[in-house]
Amino acid sequence: MANLTQLRMLENLDGILLVDKPAGIAFPSVVKTVKRKFNLVKVGHGGSLDAAASGLLVLLINDANKFVGDVMGADRVYEGVMRLGLATNTHDAQGEAVGGSAPDCGWRDPSFSSRMAEVLPEFRGDIFQTESRWCSVRREGSAAYEIADTGEHKPFLSHVYRFDTGEPGEDGRLAFSVSSTKGLIVRTLVNDFGAALGCGAALESLRRVSVGKFKIDDAIPFDRLLETEMKDFFPCVIPLGAGLR
Repeated sequence: MANLTQLRMLENLDGILLVDKPAGIAFPSVVKTVKRKFNLVKVGHGGSLDAAASGLLVLLINDANKFVGDVMGADRVYEGVMRLGLATNTHDAQGEAVGGSAPDCGWRDPSFSSRMAEVLPEFRGDIFQTESRWCSVRREGSAAYEIADTGEHKPFLSHVYRFDTGEPGEDGRLAFSVSSTKGLIVRTLVNDFGAALGCGAALESLRRVSVGKFKIDDAIPFDRLLETEMKDFFPCVIPLGAGLR
């Protein structure tokens, strides 16, 4: 329970809180929980993150929300794993398999690395994406993912600075990393990459590791934040001057 002095400090607390969101939690739940737990006046965010994804969530506290455009517009870096040989309606592993899947697409063949090397440059630089109308969501209080119809989407332009992969595992899992401008739909990038390879690919896991100057190494794990007492919360917030310098 906050005392009167702490409440007054919270009213004047302006800054940035970096949270390491675990997979399986919808990001609005993180925002609401932080606001409620620490009696904050206003908490916004610098970019959404799918429930199935983990990683950096930039929270903007009180007057920091005036700079939401600066954070929203920052570049992003992700690390993830895709599953080769699987195409789904949501472009991720939570969706239903659709035509385009090819479980025996030959990733065990030594020539597959050459195929990837030929295809990868097509997914760097300016690329057009069309997000799937189907999206896997996990609603607050629900233990399972639901498939939601978000309607048809128009193609839009994204820019990928870097898109690199490792070597496929025996089970078809392929680690990758991508650096891009805001707005990139990583699961759609994975889907389109799999289509170009001729075998299909679905996003299995994703972790955001940076947003602009903010890094995941400086973020507080959400479960630890839940255990943080009010008196220990203030040092967790990056002052506006330091956060936006």
